[in-house]
Amino acid sequence: MLRLRIALPFLVVALIWGSTWYVITGQIHEVAPSWSVAYRFAIATPAMFAVALAMRRSLAIGRAGHLLALAVGLTQFCGNFNFVYRAELHLTSGVVAVMFGMLMVPNALFGRWLLGQKVTPRFLVGSAIAIGGIALLLLHEARLSPLGGSVMLGVALAIGGILSASIANVIQANETGRALPMASLLAWSMLYGTGFDIAVAWALAGPPTIPAAPAFWAGTAWLAIAGSVVTFPLYYTIVRQIGAGRAAYNGVLVIVVAMVISTLAEGYAWSLLAVAGAVLGLGGMLIALRARQV
Repeated sequence: MLRLRIALPFLVVALIWGSTWYVITGQIHEVAPSWSVAYRFAIATPAMFAVALAMRRSLAIGRAGHLLALAVGLTQFCGNFNFVYRAELHLTSGVVAVMFGMLMVPNALFGRWLLGQKVTPRFLVGSAIAIGGIALLLLHEARLSPLGGSVMLGVALAIGGILSASIANVIQANETGRALPMASLLAWSMLYGTGFDIAVAWALAGPPTIPAAPAFWAGTAWLAIAGSVVTFPLYYTIVRQIGAGRAAYNGVLVIVVAMVISTLAEGYAWSLLAVAGAVLGLGGMLIALRARQV
């Protein structure tokens, strides 16, 4: 974890993804969330293909590669983001980020079931502590309900996003995925995901609406280029190098960045309950992620 080739991309991903949670809040009011997701990946997809070509990676990934790309596109670039954008209609961005810190749990469990990666008792104990901390944060959120929405609906949507992202995290690290160039797999996955996004948006929200606000498109560009094209190749490479469970260490740093931004920009109101939840959540994650894993 401390080797530069792992630590540097780890830090870059955490800083960028920590900022994206708040940026998403500006993407879900002027336009239907599904169309906002579709616009994001409509921009990210050609940029990802350009990255693959610039890196001289072959775009020929074969039938098995395309099937994997379809699965990753559906789970990561459609299901995950559609759930997340809607979750932020009901929860503050920092709390959604905290919930996503628990990505390590399904990552580790799916990694055990699908890839044979070991899960230790210490990991389970730490995860239980972290879940307790997140429960306190959600209780604090329910008491305030700053967005006037349904906290439990937000929780359910966030869990849907976590499970979708976790499936994508693990399946891309299977034997087929490891044999493919990362940039090529991601380019095709984003392309398929964009197709799914457009279909979902049209079915749920009707024809597209084009926002006129420059801030919307600036945020979309940041999410597409920095939050997707730059970070996903780095993060998925980390998953392949150190395993899906340990890669979720990233979520701890993302949470710190996201909660600081939420406090400064959204006026997140801290209480003793929220502080206790944050300490338990982060502490539990660190205990779980320090556990020995294969």
